Amino acid sequence: MAKSQVRERRKATLIEALLPIVVLIGLLTFNVIFFDDTLAGANQMALLLTAAVAGIIAHRLGLDWKRVRKKVVKTIGSAMPSILILLLIGSLAGTWMISGVVPAMIYYGLDIINPKLFLITAVIVCAIVSIATGSSWSTIATIGIALLGIGKALGISEAIVAGAIISGAYFGDKMSPLSDTTNLAPAMAGTDLFTHIRYMAFTTVPSMILALILFLIIGFKYDFTHAVVNVDNVKNAISGTFNTNPMLFLVPAILLTVIILKVPPLPALMIGTLLGGIFAIIFQPDIIKKVSGIFDNYSEASYIAVMQSMFGDVALSTESIKVNELLRTSGMRGMLDTIWLILSAMVFGGIMESAGLLKRITMPIVRYAKSTGSLVASTVVTCIFFNTTASDQYLAIVVPGRMFRKTYAQKRLKPELLSRTLEDSGTMTSVLIPWNTCGATQSRVLGVSTMAYAPYAFFNLVSPLMTILFAYLNIKIRRNSDIKKEA
Repeated sequence: MAKSQVRERRKATLIEALLPIVVLIGLLTFNVIFFDDTLAGANQMALLLTAAVAGIIAHRLGLDWKRVRKKVVKTIGSAMPSILILLLIGSLAGTWMISGVVPAMIYYGLDIINPKLFLITAVIVCAIVSIATGSSWSTIATIGIALLGIGKALGISEAIVAGAIISGAYFGDKMSPLSDTTNLAPAMAGTDLFTHIRYMAFTTVPSMILALILFLIIGFKYDFTHAVVNVDNVKNAISGTFNTNPMLFLVPAILLTVIILKVPPLPALMIGTLLGGIFAIIFQPDIIKKVSGIFDNYSEASYIAVMQSMFGDVALSTESIKVNELLRTSGMRGMLDTIWLILSAMVFGGIMESAGLLKRITMPIVRYAKSTGSLVASTVVTCIFFNTTASDQYLAIVVPGRMFRKTYAQKRLKPELLSRTLEDSGTMTSVLIPWNTCGATQSRVLGVSTMAYAPYAFFNLVSPLMTILFAYLNIKIRRNSDIKKEA
C-alpha cells in the first residue's frame, strides 16, 4: 500500500501548474466587467474557486489532503500579524478622526503646503516618516490619510495623491534599517544589513529622482486658480466642527516616537488608538455627543463614541460635502472585506505552494537566466509572480531568495545584488497587486482602489525596471574578487 502511494505521487506538468493562474485571471476579468466593487466578495470568491481548482490538481498529483491543509493553515498563520495590524489601523483611523487629529493635520497642512509642490511634498514627508519608523503601513495609515485629505481639498485626483503617498512611504520603508523587509532581504541573500542598504541606494536614488520629477510635472500642470476658495471652505468647515488645538499633534508625535523606539507594531498602534480616544474625550466634547447620540451623560457618551469609532462606521456632518467625504471612517468593521480577501489569497497561495505548482512555473524562469542581466530580470519576474500568486510580500522575498541564492553564488555575484533585486521587485510591487496583503491593505486604508493608484505609484513602478537596467548595462554590479571580467 505504501509503495502504491509513492508511485501515485508525481510532479505537476507546466500546463497543470498554469491552469489555476489562467482560471484566476479569467475570473478576475469577469469580476471587473460585471461587479462595481470587486472587493465586496467577487474577488474573494475568485480566489477560493481557483484554490479549489489547485486543490483538485494537488489531489491528481497524489498529495495527501492533510499535508495540503497543514500548508494552508501555516500560510494563513503567516498572514495573521498583517491582519491584526489591519484591524488596529481601522480602529486608529476612527479615533484619530473623532479626536480631530486627522482634521487638524488637514487644517494646518492646507496653510503650509504650496499646491503646485504638494505632490513632491507628500512623497518627501512620507519618505522621512517611513525611514524614521521603518513602516510604510504606519506611515500611510497616519500621515498618509491626512495628506490624502489635503490633496482632495486642493482638487488633486485622489489616485495621484495616493500614488505619491505610497511612493514616499515605500521609499522610506525600503531604505530604513528598522524595516522588516529591509532586514529580511539581506538575510535571504546572505549579506549584512548596511551593505544591503548602501548598495540599494544605487538604484533607489535614481528611481526616486525620476518619480519626483514626474510628480513635479503633474503638480505644475494642475490649475489651482480656484483652490484658494476651496481651501478656505474646507478650513472653515473643519474649524466649525472640530477643535483644532495644536496639542492634538502630540498624538502622532508620541506614536512616531514609540515606533522609532522599536516598540512592536501591534502595541504601538494600540497606543496610538487609545491616545486618539483620550484626546477625543478631552478636546472634542461636541463630536463625542454627536457620535454617541447622548447629550446628558458625558461619561456614557465618551465610552460609546470612542468604542463606535474603533469598531464601526462614523460619518460626521459639516457644511461642506467635500469635507463630509473626508470625515467618514469604518473602524475595524471597514477592514473585514480586506481581511476576507487576504484569507482567500492565503488559501490559494498555500495550496499552490504545497502542490509544487509555484515552483514548477518558476523553474523555466530560473533556467532562462544565463547572463547577469537575464538573471536579475528572472529574479524580478519571479518576485512579481509570487506577489501575484502567493499574495504576500514576505513570500515574494523569501522563496525567490532561496531559489536564486545558489545561482548568484555560482556566477560569482555578490549577495547584495540579490538582496537589492529582492527589495526592488518583491517589496516594491507588492502594493500594486489588488489581492496582495499590501495592495489590499493600502487600498482599504486610503479608500482608493489599487488599480486606480498603481499607475501613479511611480517609485514602485520604476524600481524593478531600474534594477534590470543597471544589470543589463553592468552598472555597479559587484562580483567576488576572483571572478574574471565578462567579455
